[in-house]
Amino acid sequence: MTRGETSSAALRGEPADRSPVEARRVVAELPHVDKTATAQPAVAPTAPRRSKKPLVFGLIGLVALGLAGWKGWSWVTVGRFVVSTDDAYVKADVSTIAARATGHVTRVLVEDNARVAAGDVLVEIDSGDYELAVAAAAGRIATQDATIARIDAQAGAQRASIQQARAQLAAARSDVARTEADFERAEALLRANAGTHQRLDQAKADRDRTRAAVAVAEAGVAAAEGSLAVFEAQMAEARQTRAELETSLAKARRDLEFTRVRAPVDGVVGNRAAQVGQFVQPGTRLLALVPLDRAYVEANFKETQLARLKPGQKVDLEVDALGGRVFEGRVMSVSPASGAQFSLLPPENATGNFTKIVQRVPVRIAVPAEVAREGVLRPGLSVIVDVDTRDAAH
Repeated sequence: MTRGETSSAALRGEPADRSPVEARRVVAELPHVDKTATAQPAVAPTAPRRSKKPLVFGLIGLVALGLAGWKGWSWVTVGRFVVSTDDAYVKADVSTIAARATGHVTRVLVEDNARVAAGDVLVEIDSGDYELAVAAAAGRIATQDATIARIDAQAGAQRASIQQARAQLAAARSDVARTEADFERAEALLRANAGTHQRLDQAKADRDRTRAAVAVAEAGVAAAEGSLAVFEAQMAEARQTRAELETSLAKARRDLEFTRVRAPVDGVVGNRAAQVGQFVQPGTRLLALVPLDRAYVEANFKETQLARLKPGQKVDLEVDALGGRVFEGRVMSVSPASGAQFSLLPPENATGNFTKIVQRVPVRIAVPAEVAREGVLRPGLSVIVDVDTRDAAH
């Protein structure tokens, strides 16, 4: 008996010592037995596989429950104290550089996006006329200096004349004393019948003449002193004129300096409009200068969010252009009015139908100095702002 026949007999519960012919007959009579089974070994039945779906769903539920719990705890401890807005942008105090002199542009020393330092020359304007004005003003001052020197010399000569007049006055006064003494002696001699009338008349005439000479000398001194006062007044006038000329020279030099347009602050050049050969005049826009190291963020919060905002609170800033980078800032100040009040046409709700619109108020936020110095914050970039209102206001 073969192994297949033995297996068939075993399945029927019969003894395994039958002849091969009988075994094949018995197998043929069994309708549920495959005839080919006599040539195939018997295969034991396998147990059904257990499904893993309940385990997967359970794990997913646990993760979702944990995530929901973490979110809830985060909201309770942090989230409910955070005031957020995505209506925020990087800003900087952009300087519009304009010409202050009239003329043609001769040189443009910077390109767009170039970084410059305060005091660097940006644009040069034709300075020929201004240089001539400076030379003319300096020439007028030199002429006035000569006038002052002349008046000073005249005043010095007049002082010498005053000294001479005073000396003559002193001499005249000495003669008066002598002639008066002579007159008194002649008069006394005449009373004593020791003199003559002629001598008395001569003494009297000498006395009167010296008195007149004193008056003339005094008038000469007064005239000399008056002339000196005139020269001194002329000197004061000349010096005042020179001061005015110095002011004119300073203005001419200032106008000449305006032909060299300099950067008022450190920054980056942008929106350059100046071109060589362009005719400009005071007020003509040349370029813009953006001080990136002084950038800040202006967030427009809803009026319903302002109650918890205070200067000094910590702010998390996420700039879209920096790929999710977050850095810390501080609330600096809150605008004194809503943005609509500073618009070109402020809203007027006193007439017509009214629809209430939630207003937004600009809030200035300072960024860290080291971040600003990196130069990555460009005015106009969008920012997501989260203010932690738990932080005490400074």
